[in-house]
Amino acid sequence: MSDAEDREALRRALAGVKPLAKPRRHLLRDPAPPPVPAQTRRDERAVLAESVAGPLSVDDALDSGVELTYLRDGVSRQVLRRLRRGHWVVQDGLDLHGMNRVEAAQQVAEFVRAAAARGLRCVRIVHGKGLGSKNREPVLKGKLRAWLMPRDEVLAYCQAPAAEGGSGALLVLLKPR
Repeated sequence: MSDAEDREALRRALAGVKPLAKPRRHLLRDPAPPPVPAQTRRDERAVLAESVAGPLSVDDALDSGVELTYLRDGVSRQVLRRLRRGHWVVQDGLDLHGMNRVEAAQQVAEFVRAAAARGLRCVRIVHGKGLGSKNREPVLKGKLRAWLMPRDEVLAYCQAPAAEGGSGALLVLLKPR
């Protein structure tokens, strides 16, 4: 068959064919750009600004109420600064995760009493950041103030450094024997 014959055969075969109607769908143009993580960017800027400004000094934290701290009357502020900076080695610890208020109060009282009896000077109490609690607020953190302040064994306490638990833990300085 020649080209002319092929074209004529194709024309006869397609004689009754009509083109399809155009689809009602709109073709997508370019894919949508990825969403902009605006909150993540704001958080990163805030972290950067805080890292440049540096953390609050112990005195500023005491004055602003940002940090859970306590210093027994008659004890020098220098003691609290030293505690915050890791002058005393953490000798024992208590983790309150998973405990309710009653259990935690009993554990804290027993732990502080036993640590003082053993002659320990510095202990850590992990109360958690409250991420698993209602309203995502630390419940036990506020209770620790009421549990530790009246105890004779406690000279001072402050928020632990980031490596020791940060805002989810306290360093407690006990009286020497």
